[in-house]
Amino acid sequence: MSVSHPVYASLRSIGAYVPPKILSNADLEKMVDTSDEWIVKRTGIRERHIADAETATSDLAVEAARDAIARAELEAEDIDLVLCATVTPDYFNMPSTACIISHKLGIRNVQAFDLSAACSGFVYGLTLAKAFIESGMKRNVLLIGAEKFSSIVDYTDRSTCILFGDGAGAAVISATKERSEGIIDVHASADGSYADFLITPSPGSVNPASCEAIEQGLQYVKMKGNETFKLAVKTLTRDVREILKKNGIEAGDIDHFVPHQANYRIIKAVGDALKMREDQIVLTVHKYGNTSAASIPMAINEIYESGRLRTGDLMLLDTFGGGLTWASAILPFAGKAL
Repeated sequence: MSVSHPVYASLRSIGAYVPPKILSNADLEKMVDTSDEWIVKRTGIRERHIADAETATSDLAVEAARDAIARAELEAEDIDLVLCATVTPDYFNMPSTACIISHKLGIRNVQAFDLSAACSGFVYGLTLAKAFIESGMKRNVLLIGAEKFSSIVDYTDRSTCILFGDGAGAAVISATKERSEGIIDVHASADGSYADFLITPSPGSVNPASCEAIEQGLQYVKMKGNETFKLAVKTLTRDVREILKKNGIEAGDIDHFVPHQANYRIIKAVGDALKMREDQIVLTVHKYGNTSAASIPMAINEIYESGRLRTGDLMLLDTFGGGLTWASAILPFAGKAL
């Protein structure tokens, strides 16, 4: 009589890509009424990468995905599910960006779809990857967070144009029988009563595409900055404390705290509240700005490529985004160190 062994979902590899063009704070000084000093003091951002007009979100995603697949020592045909977290898809509604990515990568006849949870999208995707793998339905999930946020930013609005950049991060989540390699836990939540804190009003069924909507600038992201900041700090701190307590893990046990890279002041406030050491906190916001769903995997890739991320290192992910959505995860890095 054969004995079936539990299967766990593990983070097998990571990859990322940013377009080459850099938009610095000095560049923004020439576009809107702002200054490098003002931006750095309030956000910690010094520059962000911007894709050109010919580059789509799927193009950014494909570059990151190729790295992740190669680092997992897999081929395209080994991938049996493609998930893309994005709020800046190639096309509104359909086809999904995940389908386009699959085609560009040569991944054939496998399930592919997008998920929309704004900045929380990648960690939301971890819940799906974990469920698909641990149920036995899939073995190798390609999970991507990709954004061409410059396509929905109004570069005359200094409250938003200073914040966002373009980029993509990708991971391969694979089945393993080694419990020590598996994702330990993922929390994901939402509260739609704060929907207007961070919103792109058009196009959609509320405000369909129209000349009037474009004239009003409804195709651009709108944000209530102060309200979002306060709620983000409170929510992220509470969520991390809950997931650590539930799993009997102390903040000091974490090798890498990887928060959403939206604003340095938010990251510092949460880190201080959790008593995280400076060497635990991963920071990329100064280089890339807020890349929404791409933020978390791009930050993981940063410590991977710098040699800081080693096999077995324990990571704590924490993110907050439009919806409002928020999510956290505790997981080891099960791939090979660079």
